[in-house]
Amino acid sequence: MKVEIYADIACPWCRLGTHQFHRAVAAAGTEADVELVHRPIQLLPDAPEEPRPLMDAVVEMFGREQAEAMLAEMTRLGAGEGIEYRFDRAVAVNTLTAHRLLWLALHEHGAEVQAALATALFDAYFRDGVNIADHTQLTELAERVGLDGGRVRDFLASEEGSAEVREQAAAARRDGVTTVPRFVFEDGALIVGVTSTEALGDALRKAGGR
Repeated sequence: MKVEIYADIACPWCRLGTHQFHRAVAAAGTEADVELVHRPIQLLPDAPEEPRPLMDAVVEMFGREQAEAMLAEMTRLGAGEGIEYRFDRAVAVNTLTAHRLLWLALHEHGAEVQAALATALFDAYFRDGVNIADHTQLTELAERVGLDGGRVRDFLASEEGSAEVREQAAAARRDGVTTVPRFVFEDGALIVGVTSTEALGDALRKAGGR
């Protein structure tokens, strides 16, 4: 069974939803039967290429008091699910390059490797303070999940995949994808936005005819 997720690496709810999906698959005992395919969407397609502290960007959007309350609540929710958010370390940057790398992983290695890379990117962004637009750091992450470093370096130095990722993201917008994460199941079922491991497990069982 194939499930598609529209998600942005810079979205903390996407990180949480992806984690919950993998937990739901494990709980259902269907790891071999389910593949999760990441599709690109950018919440801030015009985000700058130069990295800066994520906290600064969130404060600009919401004001300090609201920003700190939001991130504290997200940290609490993540901890309850076994995810470590370190917003004090996180670096805001344009996510197009990360989406290009996910595109490469899917096309040359398949959904399982792409899913492993997505998890590595989420952890790098939200836990480790990595600049996920930096080619050297992206290459290291890709090598950890089995991609060839030389191929990744050449790919990142080119424009390969850029047009495809931009078109996929634009198509998602045209199709009305505005809230993420958005899970699309083979039976046509959708789960959009904040969800739970239980809800994802129920959707997997229904899509699988169980």
